[in-house]
Amino acid sequence: MINVYTNRENYQYDVHALLKSFYPEHDVRVYNESELNTREDNGSYVIIRILDDRMEMTLAIDDRKEYVHTYKNDADVIKKQSKLYLYHDLCDYTGRTLPWGNLTGIRPTKLTMAMLAEGMADDEIIAQMKAAHAVSDEKARLSLDISRRERQILDRIHYADGYSLYIGIPFCPTTCLYCSFTSYPIAAWRRRVQAYLQALFREIDFAGEIYRARILDTVYIGGGTPTTLEAGELDALLQRIRDRFDFRQVGEFTVEAGRADSITREKLDVLKKHGVTRISVNPQTMNDETLRYIGRQHTVAQVREAFHMAREAGFDNINMDIILGLPGELEAHVQHTVDEIRELDPDSLTVHSLAVKRASKLTQWIGENGIGTLRNTDATMEIARKGACAMDMKPYYLYRQKNMSGNFENVGYAREGKYGIYNILINEEVQTIIALGAGSISKRVYPDGRIERSENLKDVALYIEKIDEMIGRKRKLLGEGW
Repeated sequence: MINVYTNRENYQYDVHALLKSFYPEHDVRVYNESELNTREDNGSYVIIRILDDRMEMTLAIDDRKEYVHTYKNDADVIKKQSKLYLYHDLCDYTGRTLPWGNLTGIRPTKLTMAMLAEGMADDEIIAQMKAAHAVSDEKARLSLDISRRERQILDRIHYADGYSLYIGIPFCPTTCLYCSFTSYPIAAWRRRVQAYLQALFREIDFAGEIYRARILDTVYIGGGTPTTLEAGELDALLQRIRDRFDFRQVGEFTVEAGRADSITREKLDVLKKHGVTRISVNPQTMNDETLRYIGRQHTVAQVREAFHMAREAGFDNINMDIILGLPGELEAHVQHTVDEIRELDPDSLTVHSLAVKRASKLTQWIGENGIGTLRNTDATMEIARKGACAMDMKPYYLYRQKNMSGNFENVGYAREGKYGIYNILINEEVQTIIALGAGSISKRVYPDGRIERSENLKDVALYIEKIDEMIGRKRKLLGEGW
């Protein structure tokens, strides 16, 4: 464990995130400096004092070093500089650098997008990302490249008078080792699926009515795994959505088919009948041993079969997801996965860096097995990038999460015209999104950029019981001024 003491409460998130980035195998806890002499540190501690004109820091993790930095007496400068100094001191202390430098809690593309809007030249933007945040040249250029592409893709989005729709189906065949999403094993909930759908239908009816005068740009049905629903249940859900919302200007209608063990030809025909334009067939890995290990009870052969079935059903925009850093996987495993996916030839590929979430079974697994077997490296990221490029795909969206394996990023790659528009919208937070179903979060984006949220209960039973409360929350968030 590493205990951190600081005299600035509003610095605690950034300090914790940076320490965890350098020491992912440690439990990092941040306290107020007043607690410095009240606990046993067992030799591992960090003390950070932010003063009006300087930062004083003592690192005593493997050995002890002290640092002092001075800066201008300006609150904004102090916050930015102290975070940058902390990063560089940790680099000096550990002998390591991080690909995204000191960036925590902010989307890299938000920074590069803002600088593009100011009219800055590419070289200036790259230099600013490196100077202000110690971002590597490669990652700075990736962020800039994606920002340019995002601006072009989003040109046709209706920001002021439009919105997007998300619908969550919180059931899966099984719960994966790494998963922290709202997801329940379908076998245990089969008898209550109809009750869930009836509650969801009430929320759909409300949302369709309150936004009847607005333009719907994209629709995304996720989860969980939506295709855990039976074909008849999917049919009823999609028909309800079609009946309640105006699809005349919808540019993208996505359903996460997701798990190969949930996909049938009958379900694919239902999706096609209702005008779904984009689906996902997500293996995460194309190694059978890893699939068993992470709790996905299907085989690589089933992934191939599901993908070919989707092509035969007429889908010409199929995404596949993979995760880098899964337990026990090395470069050879990732190369095998990428080679297998190239054979299938999807239209887009989303490359995730494994994120360790406290709510997932993976956290317990790491406690028992250690974090050393989660290997995501520059080499594995490069294997995935080259594979995407070989399929004529370009990076079009990027986001980062806490506790990501290798401190890397998630990147979506796609061919021209096959970009996942909703993926960009949910990450860039530039358009209002109505989110329906258990565990979903609606976001209202105001003209001045302000964002307000409304969360639905994650527990399926409570969501069903308190659906009137969920609708009331949305009425409060969305009703005024629209």
